[in-house]
Amino acid sequence: MFDNYMVKEGSFQNNGQDGFKFQVHVGDYRGCFLSLVRGYYIEVDGVEYPLEKQKFEINGKPPRTFDEIAKAVWEHWDYDDYATLYVECPGGLSKGPHRLGIMQGALVQYGWQPHDQEWIDNTPLPKDLISEHTKQKEMYYFDVEIK
Repeated sequence: MFDNYMVKEGSFQNNGQDGFKFQVHVGDYRGCFLSLVRGYYIEVDGVEYPLEKQKFEINGKPPRTFDEIAKAVWEHWDYDDYATLYVECPGGLSKGPHRLGIMQGALVQYGWQPHDQEWIDNTPLPKDLISEHTKQKEMYYFDVEIK
């Protein structure tokens, strides 16, 4: 993983009164097919924001849920591109510094593994995808600011 580059510096901001948003980078040097991106584990200042509160925008298409992204089997997220992650948080976050913890839930794309069918049928939550079969092995933390 290229953890230092997962969150684009300076992109963390409120999204009107709906919540907040920031740009994320794919954690694989080759990029990946969108259907392999199963969401994010996100916490800000110790508050968790589950998948149901997240939407993902990439490739010039409007923000989509991760259920919709799971069907994008032929759409690719190129390594050079940032995606925007929208997080529902009524009223947004307060101005000032915040501590962002993030885990990217992406399945490995190096051929079929014995666990793959189970992960397709019953996809673990991003935080539970940590294993020897995934790129990210721990939570990454970023100091961000709402201006």
